Amino acid sequence: MPPALDHIDAWIFDLDNTLYPASADLFGLIDVRMGLYVERLLGVDPVEAKHIQKRMFREHGTTLSGLMRSHDIDPHEFLAFVHDVEMDVLAEDRRLVEAVAKLPGRKLIFTNGDADYAARVLERLGLSKSFEAIHDIHACAYQPKPHVASYESMVRAFGIDPTTSLFVEDMARNLKPAKAIGMTTVWVNNGSELGNHDADPSFIDFEIQDVGQWLHAITGGPE
Repeated sequence: MPPALDHIDAWIFDLDNTLYPASADLFGLIDVRMGLYVERLLGVDPVEAKHIQKRMFREHGTTLSGLMRSHDIDPHEFLAFVHDVEMDVLAEDRRLVEAVAKLPGRKLIFTNGDADYAARVLERLGLSKSFEAIHDIHACAYQPKPHVASYESMVRAFGIDPTTSLFVEDMARNLKPAKAIGMTTVWVNNGSELGNHDADPSFIDFEIQDVGQWLHAITGGPE
């Protein structure tokens, strides 16, 4: 383990476009479902629905958060609808599985999705037994990243010390609150939608393109 990471005893990972390549575009399938949900909910055409959805994502962190605030929707119903997608675009990544297994300390998932969906993704990637727990949008009381409250709820839930924790995430803006509470931050700059929004070196400790490759390197695996 590189000296700069010797102090890390909790490894925290975002899920979508982080543990699998953004090029898989699984979230693209979910994005279509979100647009359809907004279209049906508000009785608007697909173009207007997409505009509303993206605005809510930018302003509230997730489309769900925006819809809950403005239309008081049922989050369970929304998540079940938008996550009703096939996982065929994902495949097991043995390099990633082996590298995660080598990490010393605790390993957690921190996602703006829900635990049921996250479990399906992890199963598809071969990572179903790799993580201690999933801290999802329900556990965050529907205050998604980058709201500070979501990070605080995760820290409390698992009794972790932010100063000895590392957070890996493809959305740069979601690293700012993590850095503010003392976490070591890793930005997966892999071209995900709005992934580079608000990116700033002041709150990014490491910038990488591929999680498996980076973990393999720091755990001493072959390139």
